[in-house]
Amino acid sequence: MHDNRTTAPAVAPEEGGGAAEELAHRLRQQQLTAEYGHFALRTLDTAALLQEATRACALGLHSELCKAMEFLPEEQQFVVRAGVGWKPGVVGHARLRADAESPTGYAFRTGEPVISNDLEAETRFRTPQLLLEHGVKRAINVVVQGEGKRFGVLEVDSPTEGRFNEADVAFMQGFANLLGVAIERQQFEAALIASEARAQAGEAKLERALAHQEVLTREISHRVKNSLAIVGSLLALQGRMSTSCDLKQALADAQARVHTIAQVHDRLWRTDEVETISLAGFMGDLCDQMRSAAVPTLTLTYDFAAVTLPTDRAVPLALLVNELVTNAFKYACPTGTEEVRIAVKPSSAGLLRLEVQDQGPGLPFAFDAQTSASLGMKLIASLSKQLGGRPEWRSSDAGAHFALDFPIEDAPREDERPESV
Repeated sequence: MHDNRTTAPAVAPEEGGGAAEELAHRLRQQQLTAEYGHFALRTLDTAALLQEATRACALGLHSELCKAMEFLPEEQQFVVRAGVGWKPGVVGHARLRADAESPTGYAFRTGEPVISNDLEAETRFRTPQLLLEHGVKRAINVVVQGEGKRFGVLEVDSPTEGRFNEADVAFMQGFANLLGVAIERQQFEAALIASEARAQAGEAKLERALAHQEVLTREISHRVKNSLAIVGSLLALQGRMSTSCDLKQALADAQARVHTIAQVHDRLWRTDEVETISLAGFMGDLCDQMRSAAVPTLTLTYDFAAVTLPTDRAVPLALLVNELVTNAFKYACPTGTEEVRIAVKPSSAGLLRLEVQDQGPGLPFAFDAQTSASLGMKLIASLSKQLGGRPEWRSSDAGAHFALDFPIEDAPREDERPESV
């Protein structure tokens, strides 16, 4: 799981941003959740699971600080096992009291998430010294728990003023749920390996272990889908409450995008291969779904190369194709009888070329994708950048044409990788 950004803007879109920024923010949160679900399926290193969770949660809440804490029952304390943004010596060493007088301890003991949007004025809890030393002004704490015992607490802290809300809690709790079951899966497999080495357990025990592994894998996927469903429901509720036609449409579009993420995730986890996926089969299924949901008279044709794609590349590619096709159906097919064509083919060594072309009236006069205020165009630009390519737009009497060359493998530079604190 990679994201070239190691830090995020200090102020989230809801702090001064408009509806488009808010929707893009929530969509990004759900994409991070889905990507982490795939990462958790492939990773058996607890430290890596914790570190990636803190990095992704910090990005998802536009914060500089996040930490994952493990509860130590013999000490009745938490130890900071992973984190981003903290001073040297914190991760792996810092201890925090686990009593109910602290927000972390209260969340752990009650199982309820805790939002503190003004720690200076907080009267419910004692503010830990670690937060004071880092100038933290607000925080969210959620419990990390699998199917069994509680592991600890996942906490995002922000040194800027603002407000975390219930949607942020849903995002954080979804991440904590994924982390909990992933840790439980890793601990179970580690115990199994040790047991097998000691006792040379028989085939029946191995089969039971594999069955349990499949259950845990399905549980991870189930929790990802639950998180996506929660956000989709929130968007639908906001749409029903809104009196603005434009906002209703924007919320409906955002809900459709979240639904697409859910479909992509469901398609990925059902395959036998977790790390890679067949481009032709995966994208063909997605296009068939889009075609069945469109006006029956519209035509969607596609041609995908028979190549294998890492799942980390498949998610943003699927979202990008969905956005491009949805825009084409909406704006470039005035009569409802036009054709939209999609192709992904090798362009040169290690590169694929995505092309989407319609038969509409072409791009608007003086169209500039880089300065467009459209949420759809912003998402297209963001997803293109995530894939490592630069989008190209052309327009003619034959319609609009989009092209993007991007690498098959995601290979960030060493200086772009997040640092462990």
